[in-house]
Amino acid sequence: MVDTLILVLFVISGAATGWLGVDLLPESLLVQAGGPTDHLRTLLGGGGAGVGLVAGFVFQLLRRRLMQQVRSMPTDLLISRAVGLILGLLVANLLLAPILLLPLPWEVVVVKPLAAVISNVFFGVSGYNLAEVHGRTLLRLFNPTSTEALLVAEGVLQPASAKILDTSVIIDGRIRGLLSCGLLEGQVIVAQCVIDELQQLADSSNAEKRGKGRRGLKLLAELREQYGRRLVVNSTRYEGQGVDDKLLLLTADTGGTLLTADYNLAKVAEVQSLRVLNLSALVIALRPEVQPGDGLQLKIVRDGKENDQGVGYLEDGTMVVVEGARGRIGERLPVTVTGALQTPTGRMVFARLDQNPR
Repeated sequence: MVDTLILVLFVISGAATGWLGVDLLPESLLVQAGGPTDHLRTLLGGGGAGVGLVAGFVFQLLRRRLMQQVRSMPTDLLISRAVGLILGLLVANLLLAPILLLPLPWEVVVVKPLAAVISNVFFGVSGYNLAEVHGRTLLRLFNPTSTEALLVAEGVLQPASAKILDTSVIIDGRIRGLLSCGLLEGQVIVAQCVIDELQQLADSSNAEKRGKGRRGLKLLAELREQYGRRLVVNSTRYEGQGVDDKLLLLTADTGGTLLTADYNLAKVAEVQSLRVLNLSALVIALRPEVQPGDGLQLKIVRDGKENDQGVGYLEDGTMVVVEGARGRIGERLPVTVTGALQTPTGRMVFARLDQNPR
């Protein structure tokens, strides 16, 4: 809607400029054309509309790039660049005041608008670039006693990035614990496509899917009540084949961190050089290390696939394959760790039955 309105305004402005600009043409040119006829006005109005249409498309492209930079730009850098641009334009207009007041002949009167455009562009870009290089030191002037402001100004401390939730993370439910423990900083963004997917699951005829959808919507409602404005719903409608594509676009636009439990989505985000936090990888990294030679007291819960194997589980859910424990289901046996295998989806520990327990 906004893009269409921009094009319409540019076309109307171009057509009006061409239509009314006939009166500004030199008299000699009007005499040769037979006066300011309607045909000439229509011709210039159509040409102005075409130029306005092209200018509208260029303005749309610049606007999209600017919005993309603003969304991914840290707040302190955005403020410093804006202040630098305003100061540059202020200096330019102060220097222009004497020039604009000079009485110039009609032949060189075009010098005034030309000088205004050149000076505004030069000083505006100069102020913008200076603020980009030295703007963060302004934090010391506004709040010199803030340790965090000093660290951000020096580039030592990075501002917290927004966390973008995937559907799998919401259904999983562990996001509540991460937020309550303070392990996640910054705003929490929920895309509208994720809410739509949860609603589709909640309305599904499948009981399992319906339960997941309702659980996810209930969790979002509780997080909204608990954290208030920290939980933000992004209503931007992105074009994509599915929810995953739209989440990747949202992550790229905002410069945030995608939070997911989907292994494939995490890998796609890494390929696209996006920030991503895989909850499954986080859980694996937080599991206690088990070294070969460690002794454990393990309860055998089922037989293994190979002969003479039994299977048990550690407290964190890690599966342990025990040699010589087949047929000992339900017993808690002393075992010795012999090795471990790390896979993309988890970890598997191998052990043998301790025949001579201490």
